Amino acid sequence: MHIETLKIFCELADLRSFSKTGEKHLLSQSAVSQQLSQLELAYNCELINRRKRPISLTNEGQLVYDAAKEIFERYEQLKNEINTLKSSAGNRINIGAIFSIGMHALPDYIKKFMIEYPDVHVHIDYMAAIEIYELVLSGDLDVGIVATPKRDKRLIVYDFEEEPLVLVCNSNHALSGESEIDIHKIPFERFIGFEEGLATRMLIDSYLQRYNIMARPVMEFDNTETIKRAVEINSGIAILPRNTIEQELVNGTLKAISFSNEAFVRPTGIIVRKNKILSSSIKYFIKLLCEIRNSIQ
Repeated sequence: MHIETLKIFCELADLRSFSKTGEKHLLSQSAVSQQLSQLELAYNCELINRRKRPISLTNEGQLVYDAAKEIFERYEQLKNEINTLKSSAGNRINIGAIFSIGMHALPDYIKKFMIEYPDVHVHIDYMAAIEIYELVLSGDLDVGIVATPKRDKRLIVYDFEEEPLVLVCNSNHALSGESEIDIHKIPFERFIGFEEGLATRMLIDSYLQRYNIMARPVMEFDNTETIKRAVEINSGIAILPRNTIEQELVNGTLKAISFSNEAFVRPTGIIVRKNKILSSSIKYFIKLLCEIRNSIQ
């Protein structure tokens, strides 16, 4: 039986609508109905109770639905295993990282890894966190590295680095002479922030809310590099991980100021699909990043 037919059946059971299922799969209602009829003919029973609104599964339909879900899970595991074999055969690790971590935190780890596995090619793609989660789950990425990782029953999440957050300003800004700053001063300054919905934005907002502060950014961007450029031209201040501005501190274009209230940090994490078959090089790479030698069996 074609797996796509089972997928459409499961979507129909979840959405309980022929029209919504058709829209999701770019099919007509008639085409969805034909797919269902093929299944019912194959099993010689009614799988969907069409007399009820919304439609519902029959007892036989529930059995097929549960079995199909197991088939999909095994199918995804099969794809992951094949991708792992391809990676192993080609001596390659596919990593997805958000730009700030990939550029500023990973290089030293990659150098250490290459000493142990000089023949393995480490391929890193810089991309948005949402893409990393999707590609790790699909098996197209071996390892993902994100900020403030979210928990998902389909993923294993390992703690990576905790990045200190600091207030960042232009070296000529009025605050540049301060060694520490109270977070309550932020509302009085032009604030440059991350776009809404980004994990780092939500984390920073949670810290501000803890002190009953609401920052209204005059500019919002989806990455640290653009925020840094805006601060460099003195468009405002920002809160950023300190390790992302090391070069600008050396060049003297930006100033990092610690907070006097508490040590704010941005947690980062390594994500791997649960039940994914890992090659020895991938296991070592994850252990190296985690600095936990016995965490992966």
